[in-house]
Amino acid sequence: MHTVVLFGEAQKGEFQTAYYCKNLGQLSGFLGEPPTNDCQGLQFAVQALLYQRSVIFFRVREEGFSASDYQFGLNFLGNKEFFPSISAVCLPGVGDAEIIEETAPICEIHKSILIVSERDLYDYLTVR
Repeated sequence: MHTVVLFGEAQKGEFQTAYYCKNLGQLSGFLGEPPTNDCQGLQFAVQALLYQRSVIFFRVREEGFSASDYQFGLNFLGNKEFFPSISAVCLPGVGDAEIIEETAPICEIHKSILIVSERDLYDYLTVR
């Protein structure tokens, strides 16, 4: 089964912890509801699950800004033996060049794609 890695805010769950979900019940049980602000991590996780992908979700304190939470998750993903079939890494809300550039080697290790939103890509390209 293909796996999508996502970083995002959630109502519950520990920070700097990988949550492996194969269905919507597990996702909801581990992480609860999305926050009321414009966070997209859990929304993308739901879409991935509906497309028959498993999800590894890292809860971050603030989407796009909690660099230490992103770095922890990326360091964790560096071990290909733990995660043999990651097909995509999704960073909703991240336009920060440093976080995106730290993700590139992880994508190379796993031969996976990086998914960012149009708004985040624009931020990445124009702020540099």
